[in-house]
Amino acid sequence: MARQLDSPLPLLVDGRTVEISRPDKLLFPSGITKADLARYYEAVAPAWLRHSSERPLNLQRFPDGVDRGGIFQQAIGSHYPDWIARVTVPREGGEVTHVVAEDAATLVYLAGQAAVTLHAWPVRRDRIDRPDRLIVDLDPSGGTPDDVRQVALDVGALLRELGLVPFAMATGSRGYHVVVPLRRRVGFDVVSTFARDVGRALVLRDRGERVTLEQRRAKRAGRILLDMMRNAYGHTAVAPYSVRARPDAAVATPLHWEELEDAHTRPDGWTLRTLPRRLERDGDPWDEIAASARGLSGARTRLDALLRELSAGQL
Repeated sequence: MARQLDSPLPLLVDGRTVEISRPDKLLFPSGITKADLARYYEAVAPAWLRHSSERPLNLQRFPDGVDRGGIFQQAIGSHYPDWIARVTVPREGGEVTHVVAEDAATLVYLAGQAAVTLHAWPVRRDRIDRPDRLIVDLDPSGGTPDDVRQVALDVGALLRELGLVPFAMATGSRGYHVVVPLRRRVGFDVVSTFARDVGRALVLRDRGERVTLEQRRAKRAGRILLDMMRNAYGHTAVAPYSVRARPDAAVATPLHWEELEDAHTRPDGWTLRTLPRRLERDGDPWDEIAASARGLSGARTRLDALLRELSAGQL
């Protein structure tokens, strides 16, 4: 007899039984079910956990499927089992307790809650005030995917000039993230100011022709937004290897930097169905990201000098 929609699917994950309710529930119009989502997160768990296992998460849940609207959930559900890790962090007016996915069983459980996309803080839970990631989110208002790819290359080139090591990720949506691993020496105020000034340098160097820091879409005039808001306290970015709420279940995919140099690379080039094969064949491009962490003091000095030079050139 075929399994009915309301028959739970038990999955044994790392010695723990996780039941997926309504496993045949369609979450994507392409035919991907809740069970498919759970098996995907189980398959990519080693790579996903390498980058996000200690981070507070926000969950983007779609109980009725990605084409029916979703729920953006910060606080862990009261019904979540005790074995799921969590961290309580301050927020304006109080505090909130977030999920922390420390193992594959938690990722499978979250998939069972129809948590399609997992958004992570740029900190680890033991030092919630010390970012270990700086994120430049390239948000296209116009232009082509190739235009965004070219800007991502320019962002990486500038960060290298400053003595930092950039890593690229296709977001699974319309843009790219350029991510810099940091030593945990300074707070959000220092990191966010530095990120904003990197954006200023990029806009000055570009003369505002292709890129902008303008948050209001109506004022971007088709230019690509250098979104630096991911570097503020309480803000998140899509976690590497997380599925996006798109019809084909595209995936946020870490890239080898040389892939960003390939004109065939697209921000939505890999999906839930193709990403596990990519990982098995090519490995995790961000495997060594932690070893590339740098402090910001030297980069700050170089950036200040560059801003003076660029500003003088505008006179």
